[in-house]
Amino acid sequence: MPNSILKQEIEQQPGVIQTLFDQESGNLRQIAGNLSGSFRYIVIAARGTSDNAARYAQYLFGAHNHLPVALATPSLFTLYQQPPRLAGALVIGISQSGHSPDIVAVLAEAKRQGCPTLAIVNNVTSPLAETADYVLPLHAYPEQAIAATKTYTASLGAIALFSCLLEDNPDHIRQLMEMPEKIQQTLDNLGPPLVHVERYRYMEQCTVIGRGYNYATAFEIALKIKELTRTLAEPYSSADFRHGPIAIIHKGFPVILIAPRGAVSENMVELVGDLKHLGSEVLMISNEEQLLRRSQVAFALPPDIPEWLTPLVAVIPGQLFALQLTIEKGMNPDRPEGLTKVTDTM
Repeated sequence: MPNSILKQEIEQQPGVIQTLFDQESGNLRQIAGNLSGSFRYIVIAARGTSDNAARYAQYLFGAHNHLPVALATPSLFTLYQQPPRLAGALVIGISQSGHSPDIVAVLAEAKRQGCPTLAIVNNVTSPLAETADYVLPLHAYPEQAIAATKTYTASLGAIALFSCLLEDNPDHIRQLMEMPEKIQQTLDNLGPPLVHVERYRYMEQCTVIGRGYNYATAFEIALKIKELTRTLAEPYSSADFRHGPIAIIHKGFPVILIAPRGAVSENMVELVGDLKHLGSEVLMISNEEQLLRRSQVAFALPPDIPEWLTPLVAVIPGQLFALQLTIEKGMNPDRPEGLTKVTDTM
């Protein structure tokens, strides 16, 4: 695989996560202490890749902190100028650049309504960082490739760290601190299955399926495939997929399944059986041996990761699959056609 900027940034992810933990654990512990008891639910404003990180936050804050999490509707704050009442909310903005005007507008309105605000952002001098009461830097350094990779996993790491410190759970903190090593293990083990990506060079459409914590992963992998390869990749929850979209499956149709060991395992075993019966090509991201054995292409994850942390590693095979498919299609992985690094939306 050519040593593109995107490949370099994918490989930087263990170090970025480690730096985030080393540099921000104390800062975030203080933020968590200051915010404790000051909100009843969370509203998150984000776009694109950051919005996929927010989907992870919905599951994690719900499961570990028992907090409802809503995704903001920024157009209500900008185009319609009819913002909802936010009383009782902690409002979080997640952004790589911190420059998107609609995300900034959500936090500005939240402050006007007297709500605490937190920016999870890679650019600490950005308008989003300047607007928020509290700032959590991602420490991903400048991300030069158009497609976001290390800022996504850093956002997941930041969300997980904040959740752990809010609940003050030493076991969860210890498990989280092991993730840089687990991410490196994942990167080190993905060479053999990537040689099979050439098989999908002429693929024009596919489906990416996850559930629970990895619902976010399905959306992020599908986004990377669309951005980099101009392939129509549709993300679904495995539950939603059964409610109609499974009708698209036919012989040879590629399905990428994210199915690490956990509460969703039994559901995924049943789904694989149905997909194989319909003739689907199954590409599997998992640490369940029975699932890996039943796929055409198997991306194995480290075996001993708690399900709530698997999104930090499960996305990496998808990033590398999208990168390799881009190369197989003769496209530029660092500068996808029609995209820019910073997107300003209102």
